[in-house]
Amino acid sequence: MKRMEFRNTYIGNITIAVKSLFTGMRVTLREFFTRKITEQYPENRKTLHIPERHRARLVMPHDENGNNKCIACGLCQQTCPNGTISITTRTVTDEESGKSRKVLAEYRYDLGACMFCQLCVNVCPKNAIEFSNEFENAVFDRSRLIIKLNK
Repeated sequence: MKRMEFRNTYIGNITIAVKSLFTGMRVTLREFFTRKITEQYPENRKTLHIPERHRARLVMPHDENGNNKCIACGLCQQTCPNGTISITTRTVTDEESGKSRKVLAEYRYDLGACMFCQLCVNVCPKNAIEFSNEFENAVFDRSRLIIKLNK
């Protein structure tokens, strides 16, 4: 009997099913005897290793004078797919040159709606925003998840 004809028979189907069953059982038994690694989270906060590439919360770094690099261009607000970033600007005229320019008045970030896609960080021309590793963001009131990033 040819191989294809044997597979189409009743006994052939049973043989294939038994082989498949033993393959699944072999994988299950191998996983059963492997050593498990469990993180005891609240107790090991001090020794917990979080990878650097982890995206947890959007922050705006400030220098020692409290200034940030944001030029209020609005690219991060336009790029955000969920609308979690809202920028409020004001126009300031320079006394010496008389030219007017936009200045950042308020930078609001809704952590509860953010999907951590990092599009806002990638589009920023001055690298004014970045993701930090602060991952403990649980709160009882969702209004506390709206954060003002500029000081």
